[in-house]
Amino acid sequence: MKIMDLTAYRPLPVTPLGEDFAAGDPAGNHLSVNSYYLEKNGRPFFPVSGEFHYSRMEPGRWEDELIKMRMGGVNVVSTYIFWNHVEEKEGRFDFTGRRDLHRFVSLCAKHGLYVILRVGPFAHGEARNGGLPDWLYGKPFEVRTTDPGFLRYVRRLYARIGEQVKGLFYQDGGPVIGVQLDNEYMHSSAMWEMTTGISDEWVNRGDEGEAYILALRDIAISCGLTPAFFTGTAWGGAAYSDKVLPLWGGYAYRPWIFYSHRGEHPATEEYVYEDYHHRGADWADDFAPAYDPETRPYACCEMGGGMMCCYYYRFIYPYKSVDALANVKLGSGCNFLGYYMFHGGTNPIGRNGAYLNESQVSKISYDYQAALGEFGQVRESYRRLKTLHYFTRFFGDRLAPMETVLPEGASRINPEDLHTLRFAVRTDGESGFLFINNFQDHRTMTEKKDEQILIRTVGEEYRFSISIAPDENAVLPFHMDLDGILLQTASAQPVLRTVIHGRVTYVFMIPECMDGSFRFEEGARLSGAKTFFTVEKGGAKVDVLVLSREEADRLYLLRDGSLVMSDAALLEDENGALRLETVNAENILSCFPEDRLLGRAERLDSLGPWGRYRVQTEEKTVSVRVEPAAPCRWRLRLPKDALSGLKDVRLRIFYRGDIGMLFVNDRMLSDNFCNGDVWEVGLSEIRDRLNGRMVLKISPIREGAHVSAETAMAARSEEVLSEIAELQDVQAQPVYEIRL
Repeated sequence: MKIMDLTAYRPLPVTPLGEDFAAGDPAGNHLSVNSYYLEKNGRPFFPVSGEFHYSRMEPGRWEDELIKMRMGGVNVVSTYIFWNHVEEKEGRFDFTGRRDLHRFVSLCAKHGLYVILRVGPFAHGEARNGGLPDWLYGKPFEVRTTDPGFLRYVRRLYARIGEQVKGLFYQDGGPVIGVQLDNEYMHSSAMWEMTTGISDEWVNRGDEGEAYILALRDIAISCGLTPAFFTGTAWGGAAYSDKVLPLWGGYAYRPWIFYSHRGEHPATEEYVYEDYHHRGADWADDFAPAYDPETRPYACCEMGGGMMCCYYYRFIYPYKSVDALANVKLGSGCNFLGYYMFHGGTNPIGRNGAYLNESQVSKISYDYQAALGEFGQVRESYRRLKTLHYFTRFFGDRLAPMETVLPEGASRINPEDLHTLRFAVRTDGESGFLFINNFQDHRTMTEKKDEQILIRTVGEEYRFSISIAPDENAVLPFHMDLDGILLQTASAQPVLRTVIHGRVTYVFMIPECMDGSFRFEEGARLSGAKTFFTVEKGGAKVDVLVLSREEADRLYLLRDGSLVMSDAALLEDENGALRLETVNAENILSCFPEDRLLGRAERLDSLGPWGRYRVQTEEKTVSVRVEPAAPCRWRLRLPKDALSGLKDVRLRIFYRGDIGMLFVNDRMLSDNFCNGDVWEVGLSEIRDRLNGRMVLKISPIREGAHVSAETAMAARSEEVLSEIAELQDVQAQPVYEIRL
């Protein structure tokens, strides 16, 4: 039995951070930050931020992908403005097409999404030179300094960004609530791609501390960049200012270690609970704030929502790692979830043909194995995250003021310890949530069975018997008020609260291997089935809908409070119109209430409280002809009308080799570092060029390669023992859009 004694719990005082972290809008709403969480109109507000780089996607895809993010529970979009994307040639700014910042931010506003602009000047983001234009390299000043010459160019950049987002800040009634100044200043840098491979010269990482940050802040304000608050990355000893909200992150899959590390990737501390808010807590990871942690909220902007493959480290990203990390951050006191990346992208090619990704990653693709792929693919991580995001939306006002309490030794659990139950509590002293994590990166946890936890508060005890599958995580309530009825404990996770036909319904999810039991206060009466029952006491009455993990992963919440379960991506626009984006011509949807889709789709037999419907369209097969063209090269041919009647066609390429590259009319469309997974490429952007020359090149893996220079004429040539470049299959997968 593990005992959590909360009888001596005393909450810390919560203090406003002041006018540098607050703003009001024309409608009278007020957004502010205090020492522990954000507030909107005096109530706790729980942001969920997803990184989405607008210039790394064709603008025709923007709106639907933003809708997917909103449907996935994201309420803040964070985006880099890469300087070398908008001013590749000195003095020639380009905010058109995929660089149209004003249109992108306006679309965020249209769909109720707040925005954080990461304006640089240095961004990194695996962009060439960390986002700095090549032409800065030859200037008579050092970048990322307070040198007047450099700051003059920064002012010009910020002024042009200010023109693009004029009228779109929170105080104007717009969506922009935050602006990040530079990125990881005094912590990290990027290669100057001007010299990579010759001198390995790095962009200046900075050494002027707060003076540089404040100089950027003053310039930003003078250029019309006036958010509710400014932000800055806080990890790794980055520069700090008390006028900037510090944001954190966490990556368990770290390609950068393979510059110096050889062998297997070590297990990391990211899946061990910490206490990130209390002064003097025992921190086993690299959390070392440059401020008193009790004076600022623990907020994140770069939790690993995926990870790119680098040339020397390629792997298939485990999607269950993402919601497990979010669970650990929440249990550790996080009151602002932020993922990098939430949506993958495709890097633009420069105006003069230059590739604008840095050399350690692929030249075009920035898919990042993110929750939403670079061509809109919906991944398992997206489906699993919805459950947690709905939880923060509906219960975040309860969670945010609750503080972390850890069992003794929790933060010192060795990541290699796969047997000890990892858990944390967030509480207000009377009620709270028990966080359980059974995921560990680069290892597999054991299944936990019948682990006993006793939570003791003043006057009450709450007992949990925990069983949980490997790679699973959970948030379990105790002393939870369900509209006047007290839920003592549950081995099921709260997901959301909705009102259907005037009746309050709470939705819970049963994590894998848990029994889904509920214990209500004495005198509460239950009626109904295990998966849908009614609880009554006195004049209070609520319905409880219970889902399996698989069902919860398929769940979508609509604007009117109704629920739909779908394997396909469900999109609801600002007017409530529904569409499916799907790779299947026939789809079965379930909805609650059961008549929600009546008249919109073919009605099937109901299953419990769920109405079931069939949604279908004409099935289409798209053929792709593969013809050998030369060693390691194949020509691909698709019908000219392959995309007719379809939203997209994704090529699915199965191959072995080193690097895959797909060209259309001699221009690279996509590339991929082979990691053993299928390589997917969307074709909607080349709809009018499908009859062009499409060539697939696979650079081979070379075994026993060495360069020979044994000649009097300085000639060099590569000699290899064997090469592997095998194209196994190419499939064309139709992507349908079905309107309901």
